[in-house]
Amino acid sequence: MKYLVTGAAGFIGFHLTKRLCTQGHDVVGIDNLNDYYDVNLKLARLAELDKFTVKNTTNDKGVFRFIKLDLTEREGIATLFADEKFDRVIHLAAQAGVRYSIENPMAYADSNLIGHLTILEGCRNNNVEHLIYASSSSVYGLNNKTPFSTSDSVDHPVSLYAATKKSNELMAHSYSHLYDIPTTGLRFFTVYGSWGRPDMAPYIFTKKILDGDTIDINNNGDMWRDFTHVDDIVEGIVRIADVLPVRDPLWKVESGSAAASSAPYAIYNIGHGSPINLMGFVKAIEDELGVEAEKNFREMQAGDVYQTYAEVNDLFAATGYKSQVTVQQGVAEFINWYREFYQK
Repeated sequence: MKYLVTGAAGFIGFHLTKRLCTQGHDVVGIDNLNDYYDVNLKLARLAELDKFTVKNTTNDKGVFRFIKLDLTEREGIATLFADEKFDRVIHLAAQAGVRYSIENPMAYADSNLIGHLTILEGCRNNNVEHLIYASSSSVYGLNNKTPFSTSDSVDHPVSLYAATKKSNELMAHSYSHLYDIPTTGLRFFTVYGSWGRPDMAPYIFTKKILDGDTIDINNNGDMWRDFTHVDDIVEGIVRIADVLPVRDPLWKVESGSAAASSAPYAIYNIGHGSPINLMGFVKAIEDELGVEAEKNFREMQAGDVYQTYAEVNDLFAATGYKSQVTVQQGVAEFINWYREFYQK
């Protein structure tokens, strides 16, 4: 099939594009290559994808093409959809980061709201078979009931980033209802692994420990995260791409799941389903590095949540897949990549 992957130079987008091309699909990847974090890391990911730019003689790999394009460029996005005629769209591009949204709110309005709308419009006008898009576990906000279920209320976000992701789900539903576009939102839970973002905890902790710097431990270490390795995330995305939501005329708002609809619309959690304490994750990094970190314990930071914990039974029912990578395996994989990439 022919896929559009937005955010192809990003962390998850890179891994997903690699997987799709290996499976023989043709992929057009777009990214605006902004400087939210080191652009050289994004360029290095794209360099890794160069091997898929031409089909080999056995024709067992797909073609990858990269186009530098911002989601807010309405005419550019519209032309891209009209010219390429994608079968499926996997929309991962967004302005990431919870704390950054407190300091730079307008960046989130542009990328996460207007950008999501341009993708919806492209799908509407070009008969895209299935739109899969990235939501986030952050939408659960003030919810304290665990594990987080897609049937839970997500009306009380604690960051603008989370609010934009909830907005994406609402926008997708309206387009599914109005234009019969099958849309699937995936609420990602604390993704980590090789080629990960420098603003995320695994990267920050590893870098600071190796550099001999002190690491900050929020809420004095009393935090829980459903760390999910990127390989498990990619497997879930690839499988759910084949599960197209359909209209359900019997579904009712009063009695139906909030993750379904009378429209061809679905929402799934995609996480490991077994959160661990932050200090346990730090210990896994320390054990793999063979170094004990200097720690600065501090209060909870603005926009943070105490715990994330994914209920993943719906995803398993739809795809037959549950996360396989343990934290120990995932941390080892990340640190091996980090040492090799940065020659540490």
